[in-house]
Amino acid sequence: MTPVRNARVVFNSIPDGYPEVGKTISYDASGKIDPSTVPLGGGFLVKTLEISVDPYMRGRMRDSSVQSYVPAFTLGQPLTGYAVGVVVRSENSNVKPGDHLHGFGFEHQEYFIRKNMDGLEIIENPYKLPWSVFVGVLGMPGKTAFYAWKEYSHAKAGETVFVSGGAGPVGSLVIQLAKADGLKVIGSAGSPEKVAFMKECGADITFNYKTENTLEILQKAGGIDVYWDNVGGETLDDALEAAKVHARFIECGMISGYNTGGAPVRNLMQLVSKSITMYGFIQYRLEEKWRKAFFDYATGRVASGEIKHREQIYDGLDKEPEAIVDVQKGKNLWKVVVHVAND
Repeated sequence: MTPVRNARVVFNSIPDGYPEVGKTISYDASGKIDPSTVPLGGGFLVKTLEISVDPYMRGRMRDSSVQSYVPAFTLGQPLTGYAVGVVVRSENSNVKPGDHLHGFGFEHQEYFIRKNMDGLEIIENPYKLPWSVFVGVLGMPGKTAFYAWKEYSHAKAGETVFVSGGAGPVGSLVIQLAKADGLKVIGSAGSPEKVAFMKECGADITFNYKTENTLEILQKAGGIDVYWDNVGGETLDDALEAAKVHARFIECGMISGYNTGGAPVRNLMQLVSKSITMYGFIQYRLEEKWRKAFFDYATGRVASGEIKHREQIYDGLDKEPEAIVDVQKGKNLWKVVVHVAND
């Protein structure tokens, strides 16, 4: 068989501020591979289909000596992360050609060889859902929402929750989980389209944080019992000010500071005066406890349309650098997926 292109997206330099297309990350189409003859060395060859682009990726664009919960990207090498792919050839007894895989262990290139299944799992897809769903509402973002809501919200019917970033893949599912638990839901987002989607997901109060005053809205609603934080910064300060006694704060992300270094939080004394509990978490640390319950709950509901979600597809691996920058700058509307190839 004639060798085919094996393009990749490469991490070139550590950014100072927002990443830049062509400087921080670039598309490299120079690689070639012969899928039918490339030596596998006991491993398996994967063809990448769908790649997840997520806010946390900015934290991986750092010096490798800086320790964190997730490894840094390697300079001069392809990005890695969450994706879906199909096995083309296999010398590993755990997988066979035609198996679809998802998980964290994907290199961001058209084909790659893996020796083992670490970080990967075979997709069970009884409803024949699009593969992109498994990097979105049934992937890491959906797991993030479900695991932490179940573990930390201690939700009681009649309480009030505030979800920042409520139109995103995590926040929109949190809204729906909270409504299922009988809570009053307040959601914030940054565009009219996103505000409308939060309402579609069942939020009781929705607003555009760019045009309305967050603290005034939270106080007018009578304060909050639970805060799901996707953004940090001033919104976190407002939530602390509006929190009720014994409120629970679930700290999922703080994208407002990922590219700027963030701003000081002024209202931390509210943790003391209101006996607030603040939970930080990483999704994979809750995987063993909640994985089965998540798929049991979510898969059928996604297939039926009961769980609502939105995707924004960037068509082609060459579009990934642009997609990454758009997510960091908040230019995207919905969950960003890079479509690399069909089966």
